[in-house]
Amino acid sequence: MKIAYDAKRFFHNTSGLGNYSRDVIRILATFYPENQYFLLNKNKSERGKQILEFPNVEYITTSKGNFSRQLKMGKDAQDIDADIFHGLSGELPLQWSEKSIKKVVTIHDLIFERFPQYYSFFDRKIHFFKFKKAAKSADVIIAISEQTKRDIIKYLKVKEDKIKVVYQGCHQAFKENQTEEFLQQVKQKFNLPDQFILNVGTIEERKNLLSVVKALKGAYIPLVVVGKKTKYFNKVNKEIKKNKVETHFLENVSMEELAAIYKLADIFIYPSFFEGFGIPVIEALFSKTVVITSNTSCLPEAGGENSVYIDPRNVSDIRAKILFLWNNKDERTRREEKGFEFVQRFNDENIAENLIKVYKDLL
Repeated sequence: MKIAYDAKRFFHNTSGLGNYSRDVIRILATFYPENQYFLLNKNKSERGKQILEFPNVEYITTSKGNFSRQLKMGKDAQDIDADIFHGLSGELPLQWSEKSIKKVVTIHDLIFERFPQYYSFFDRKIHFFKFKKAAKSADVIIAISEQTKRDIIKYLKVKEDKIKVVYQGCHQAFKENQTEEFLQQVKQKFNLPDQFILNVGTIEERKNLLSVVKALKGAYIPLVVVGKKTKYFNKVNKEIKKNKVETHFLENVSMEELAAIYKLADIFIYPSFFEGFGIPVIEALFSKTVVITSNTSCLPEAGGENSVYIDPRNVSDIRAKILFLWNNKDERTRREEKGFEFVQRFNDENIAENLIKVYKDLL
């Protein structure tokens, strides 16, 4: 098979959609080397350059011109006789030639529909147009969770049989055993406490860090937060000062360092109001760190039955669950081991197999 990809996010996104794009190409090139994988974009970057070293992965510069991603990328894929074009971030080109090609699009979430208050009117309209158009044009839609599948059916009015659920995994760094020496280096570099609770993700209202800070009032439990700050940070910081919660905010952390921080943490907490999938939950489980997360959206899909679930709007519930695990090392260890068994369903080989099945069923 010859599969072409919209590689804009592969080369230019540092987080979510970029990580997904790079992981898809990496695992397919590893487990199904007999296929050819073409990365289409107007330019490339240093990101993912190791993946480009695979003999079956090739970068293709798209045709020049205005809106080339929308108007020319599809035809470029047809010109190299690709069997399949896969849009990795909810979009597909708008124009195609007569030549036969199957179209796949991955939709990660429809948060702009579920939580419109977090988006401008203009952004919501643009997102909806792109996703609706891609869903109509695609031969098959990949949803990254059952929750996203339900949302595609509800908001985009797509028939269920057009959607396949293929979970996403996480970066290889979280699955590797790091030396005790490296763990201690990371601990010293970021001046981490001996014991702490960890939260990872953009510091924004939907991720609900404020409730964690409120829950930790008077608990004397250090909190480490890794994520980009938004205006919401000011609200969180005000509560931190008011409640005197020891909090360490970290930015510019490499994947290897982040994997070490997960391993050093005693508990990972992720009280988001809504996620398309919740990659940080998977990262924590692969790191053998017990998870507290919300009982909403897709998060129970990602966390499995041995994670601990909270009502994200109930600060007392969050506090009780934190204290229960913090004061019970044996229970943490039991859940860590069971969680590690569960998360193997999101390993690279399983995801690659499911993706290839989607492709083969089209041809």
